Amino acid sequence: MDTHMGQTPTGGQIEHFDVVIVGAGMSGLAAAYHLQRTLPHLKYVILDSLESYGGTWLTHSYPGARSDSDLFTFGYQFKPWKGNPIATRSEILSYLGEVIQENGLEPHIRFRHHIASAAWSSEDARWNLEAFAGDSGESVRISTSFLWMCQGYYRHSEGYTPGWRGMDDFKGEIVHPQKWPKDLQYKNKRVVVIGSGATAATLLPAIAEECAHVTMLQRTPTYFSTGRNADKMADELRRLQIKDEWIHEIVRRKVVCDRAAVLKRAKEEPETLKQELLAQVRAVLGADYDVDTHFTPPYRPHQQRVCFVPDGDLFKAIRGGKASVVTDEIEEFTSDGLLLKSGERIDADIIVTATGFNMNFLGDIKFSVDGEALDFSKTVTYRAMMFTGVPNLVWIYGYNRYSWTLRAEIIAHFVCGMLKHMSSAGAKSVRPSFRAEDHDMRISQWVDPDNFNPGYLMRAQHLLPKRGDKPEWRHTQDYLSESVDMNAIDYTHEPLQYE
Repeated sequence: MDTHMGQTPTGGQIEHFDVVIVGAGMSGLAAAYHLQRTLPHLKYVILDSLESYGGTWLTHSYPGARSDSDLFTFGYQFKPWKGNPIATRSEILSYLGEVIQENGLEPHIRFRHHIASAAWSSEDARWNLEAFAGDSGESVRISTSFLWMCQGYYRHSEGYTPGWRGMDDFKGEIVHPQKWPKDLQYKNKRVVVIGSGATAATLLPAIAEECAHVTMLQRTPTYFSTGRNADKMADELRRLQIKDEWIHEIVRRKVVCDRAAVLKRAKEEPETLKQELLAQVRAVLGADYDVDTHFTPPYRPHQQRVCFVPDGDLFKAIRGGKASVVTDEIEEFTSDGLLLKSGERIDADIIVTATGFNMNFLGDIKFSVDGEALDFSKTVTYRAMMFTGVPNLVWIYGYNRYSWTLRAEIIAHFVCGMLKHMSSAGAKSVRPSFRAEDHDMRISQWVDPDNFNPGYLMRAQHLLPKRGDKPEWRHTQDYLSESVDMNAIDYTHEPLQYE
C-alpha cells in the first residue's frame, strides 16, 4: 500500500474540501466508506499523522498484538469477517487494506499530516486547518465545510508511563509497547511486564517461550475470560456453505445479544458473574494457584474491560512455569531490576511498561470558533458526538464494552443523514444547542467512575466534555438502544440549530 497517497498543495495555497476526516484507522475508514457511498458528489480527504493506515494496529507492533474484541463486531457491517473471532494485528491490517482497495479510498488518504489547529469562521462557514506534512514538516493549509474527528482517543506518539524512582539507574532496557523496538532481543532474557490489561496479557504468552522467564507485575488484578478462539455458529454456517455476508450478519447479531446479556448480568448479579470468571481461570491454573490474590479484582466485572484470553494462552504460560504473576507495588527501580514495596526484588534485563495510554482529546488540536479558543470541557455533548455551540464537527468515541466499530458505523449513518438534510435545507452549518427544557438539566462528568473507571479516562476527566441526563445529551454506551434511537432521529426536531 502506498503510504504517500494524495498530493497536498503547500505554502500559501488553501485547498478546500466538503468534508475532512481525521484518522485512517477503523473509524476513519468507516466514515469514508459510508460518506462516498451515500454522498458520492462530496469532495473529501482523510488526513492521518501516521505513515500508513490502521491507527492502533499500526502503532502497536509488539509481539502477539491482537484484538480484544471479536472481529464480527469490531469489523465492519459491510465487510464480512472470514477468520477466527480474535484476530492478530497483521490480519486486521490486511482486512483494512482490503477495505481501502475494494472501495477506492486510496486517492483520498494523505498520511504524515499532523493538524496543529482548526479555526471555525462563521463568516465563511468553514473550518480552516493548519497542518504540517511529511518528514519536512512543511506547512499545509486546508479548509473544510465539515470536520469529522476519527482520530481515536489516545496519543500515538507516547504511552503512559508513571515516573518511578530510580528509572535512570536501571542498566537494562525499558520499553513501552507503543514504541516496541524492532530489534529488541528478549531471547533468554529476564523480562518484567508491568501491567495487567489486554496488552500485558497478550504480550506475555507471545514471548514467554523464548525468554528465560517473564513476570507480570501488577498493582491490581484484572478480570479475564477464556475460551476457544472460534465461534461454533460461524463454523457450522461455513460448513453448510452459507454466504459469507449472511454468516457475518447472523454471527454479528448473536455476538451483540450475547454481550448484552453478559452486561445485564454484570449489573444485576455481579457476584455470580465474578465467580464464573474466576472459575474459568482456576480451570486452567489449577486448584492450588492463588487466584484470590492474583486474579480477583477489587471492583465489579465490567467496571473496567474484561479481557478475553483466547485458548487460555496467558494461563497456560503461567502453569507451564515460563511466566509468573506478582501482585505488588513498585518501590523503586534498581540497577538490575525492581524493588517492591513488600521488600521483594525482581531481577530483570528488560522491563516493559504496559501501563496504558495517554488520552488525547480530539488529537491535541488547538480549536477555536471565530477567534475564541475552545475549551471542550465546558461543553456538553449531543449524543456523545457533537458539542454545544461547536458547528459542523462530529467526534467518534466508540463503545467501552461493545466493539468500538459498532458505534463508529452508527455515527457514520447519522452524519450522512445530517449532511443530506443540510443540503436539502440549504443550511451551511449545524450546531447542538440547549432547548428551553434543557436549561435545568443535571450536568455530569463524561464518565461515571462507579460505572466505568479505567486509568486513562480517570486521568483525563478534566479535559473531557460533560453529559446531561436527558436522552439527547446522555452518553448511554448502550448499543441495542442507541442503534434504534440514532437511526430514528428526525433532524428537524432534535436540538440541532441550522444556519
